[in-house]
Amino acid sequence: MQFGIHNPSFLFSNGPAQIFDDLKNKAQWAEAHGFTWFDVMDHMIQIAPGVGQADDPFMEGWTTLAALAAVTEKIRLGTLVTSVSYRNPALLAKMTATVDVISHGRLTLGIGAGWYEDEYRQYGWAFPRPAVRIRQMEEAVQLIKAMWTQPRASFAGRYFQVQEAILEPKPLQKPHPPVLIGGSGEQLTLRVVARHADACNLFGNPQEVRHKLDVLRRHCDAEGRDFAEIERTCLPTFLLARDEVALKVSTDRLGIPATSRGFALTVAQAADLLGDYAAAGIQLCICSIYKNDPETLERLAELIPQFA
Repeated sequence: MQFGIHNPSFLFSNGPAQIFDDLKNKAQWAEAHGFTWFDVMDHMIQIAPGVGQADDPFMEGWTTLAALAAVTEKIRLGTLVTSVSYRNPALLAKMTATVDVISHGRLTLGIGAGWYEDEYRQYGWAFPRPAVRIRQMEEAVQLIKAMWTQPRASFAGRYFQVQEAILEPKPLQKPHPPVLIGGSGEQLTLRVVARHADACNLFGNPQEVRHKLDVLRRHCDAEGRDFAEIERTCLPTFLLARDEVALKVSTDRLGIPATSRGFALTVAQAADLLGDYAAAGIQLCICSIYKNDPETLERLAELIPQFA
């Protein structure tokens, strides 16, 4: 099992003027310490109250990825995940191809149906019912792949259309950059994963993830897709410390109520949990670091060799 870093927040210690420099340092540190993936959330505002405050400083995802592509060398970059409603998919195809070129072929397109209704309303986007958003996502993936691979792409869907659209330069990765679809809906989303995705991203504990993968396998069988072709990733949140004493210091320092400490673990507890994810079939564990805690990053890096 490999490991990645999910960046859920841009609150760093050096203040707003250094917001990108701190992120750059984090990505470069992850690259140097055995992590194979680094992503940013594609939101316009911070998720509140779950991750931070709505008015926390928050950088736009794709311009940030382009900048990270220029200051890293080998780590894979992505969004976790881009909501289909936020950009015309033809424009997104162009943006992603550009980032793939800048990164010399290290981009994964993470895409999802979208869910954060407050953000939709603030930015003036329509917020249709879930089934519509999922169908829009499926069309967007098909359109984007066409533009990535065809000399002049034409696509006529219910929601999106292009005619003889030119996209040059093409992405460097062939046949195209991987597409990761985020979401665990068993009836619709995982069926779209089976049809179109190169990777999935799942939430939940190892038992829940194992169940979702069983559902995905059944969808693959129904669609005639080889389940093994789909990279299996998950997104747990961690706050780690070396032992129980150090963990209590961290949870007290960060103000985490005792009832909300399910992601706060010792290194030994985290190793057991990560082993359960690997046994469930996860190939890439993308770790969300609670409040960008630096000790958690260091403890995770120490665990990576156990799963090489």
